[in-house]
Amino acid sequence: MPTTTAQTATAGTVTPPARPAIALHRLGVIAGLTAGVWLGAAEAPTKLVTTGLSPFTISLCMVAGVFTARWTVPTLLKGTGFVADDLRSKPHLIVWALLAGALWAVANTLTVYAIRDVGLAIAFPLWNANALIGLFWARILFRELAGAGRLVVARVLLGALATVVAAVLLGFSSMHGTGGVAAPHAVQGVLAAVGASLMWGTMYVPYRKAYLSGMNPLSFVTAFTVGELVTVVTLAFALGGGPGAILHEMRLARGALFWLFLGGFVWVIGDLFQQYAAKYLGIGRGIPLSNTNQLWGLCWGALVFGELAGADWTHKILVIAGSLTMVMGAALISSAVAGNDEQRSRDLAIVRECERYGLDQERTLAAMDGASLPGRPRRWWDYLIVATATAVFVWLGLQATRPALAMNLGWTAVLGAVLLISLIVGGMALRRTRFS
Repeated sequence: MPTTTAQTATAGTVTPPARPAIALHRLGVIAGLTAGVWLGAAEAPTKLVTTGLSPFTISLCMVAGVFTARWTVPTLLKGTGFVADDLRSKPHLIVWALLAGALWAVANTLTVYAIRDVGLAIAFPLWNANALIGLFWARILFRELAGAGRLVVARVLLGALATVVAAVLLGFSSMHGTGGVAAPHAVQGVLAAVGASLMWGTMYVPYRKAYLSGMNPLSFVTAFTVGELVTVVTLAFALGGGPGAILHEMRLARGALFWLFLGGFVWVIGDLFQQYAAKYLGIGRGIPLSNTNQLWGLCWGALVFGELAGADWTHKILVIAGSLTMVMGAALISSAVAGNDEQRSRDLAIVRECERYGLDQERTLAAMDGASLPGRPRRWWDYLIVATATAVFVWLGLQATRPALAMNLGWTAVLGAVLLISLIVGGMALRRTRFS
């Protein structure tokens, strides 16, 4: 097991490690676990689809919340000057970020259909098969696991196999519905969840490309959000009955908009941690680790919304076995610490990106190892952005009404406390790199 990042010699230059490899692995693990907690909570507001809101309206409102948070959090942590400098230095990655945002938007719309047709507790683990898609692309395009030892490869492959088995178990359970009653649109819900998995698994390709080029996750997500907002607006207006129908539905559901915006904000927090997990662990390890969100999604669905209250023991066992199997698979993959040879392979991938786009190799390697790059002083518009976003949430909150859903408030409070604790732990870990 390595204790330091392998030094890379390229064009006569040796780049020293900025941080021990094992420390970066631990940082990635913390980020991935924190991402799981927050991404799991983010999908809870989509339960509002059961109150009659269309999937397009729900997706559009959530993405509006995402857009608001995407520009607020990076501004709060680094400032718009830092983000602008980072984007200007790597303009080729802007297109990749927009593409990733578009893929996310399509996947997010599919998840709403999946939740409507088979429920949150079932749909969540199914679309988390995206780890397999991400692992495939990571190996083919970025040669992740190249140089890895047999034990490391075995953990990753066994973890991937466990993920497939879990998806099969949960898919079989959903075909029979809950409570022993066949779900009328079970096949449609399963297909929607699988489609979301394919979209999200492919979305991680731009993630990895950005970080191999030394881009800061906060900069990447700022461009990412433009792609997702444009795509969701297009889908909503084209397939949801046009702008008039969508705006009319939003006016009628004014009391629910706050919860959807809040879901988007929570998702942004989770995705930022997922970005750091993908940066420091790679796609093959970071994404399965963040996919522990299926466990938290199950907790919200079963404990808060009572989705499994009427299920018989056969279906409960299938859901529990599938969830535990998926967690085990994610644990196997993410516990495989990269060795020296694999670290060198990663560094060579970085060098190839630098040569292709004319980037500074030493600076890019240092950024990948958690080195903090110089920041920029805050400007008056940074504070205006944060103030505007806060005002939007306050305005929506004043109009919010309690959703017409049966909810266990006790469990809601418990899971809310878990969110807060994980944010503190994850934030303190990333602060050591100054969110680099």
